[in-house]
Amino acid sequence: MADQQIALTVNGRTISKSVEPRVTLADFLREQCGLTGTHLGCEHGACGACTVMVDGAAVRSCLMFAVQAEDREVTTVEGIGGQGAWQGEDGELSPVQTAMRECHGLQCGFCTPGFVVSITALLRDNPHPTEDQIREGLSGNFCRCTGYQGIFAAVRRAAEILEAG
Repeated sequence: MADQQIALTVNGRTISKSVEPRVTLADFLREQCGLTGTHLGCEHGACGACTVMVDGAAVRSCLMFAVQAEDREVTTVEGIGGQGAWQGEDGELSPVQTAMRECHGLQCGFCTPGFVVSITALLRDNPHPTEDQIREGLSGNFCRCTGYQGIFAAVRRAAEILEAG
């Protein structure tokens, strides 16, 4: 099958590239855009490590083809927070990233980008989630290291930071 030219916006930047129709959005972001914060865990949509936002909705990028993102807005973990913040450069962390750091919501860090994107989408849609809503909202993200308590605390803390303005 012939490559297809696609144009999309990734983290506020228009990208136009040629891509094989069978390439997933996750692979496209990692391999053609150099955005390696989108992690691949299960490649079946179960673990949440590849979560990105497409037109503001949290999606599993391993289950979406890059060609399906044509003319859409994609936000990866690198697009959350200030410019360069994700690389440890000068840049302001987002409230979710700040809360994850403050509440020790990570250990090995492999699942963290997916959680940051999922929490960002959750709090955008529901700025004051209950415990049950937090658990439901993050039920598609797996962490094998933390036991989730720090992550749930980070959601509550991020909501406080966002409310304070």
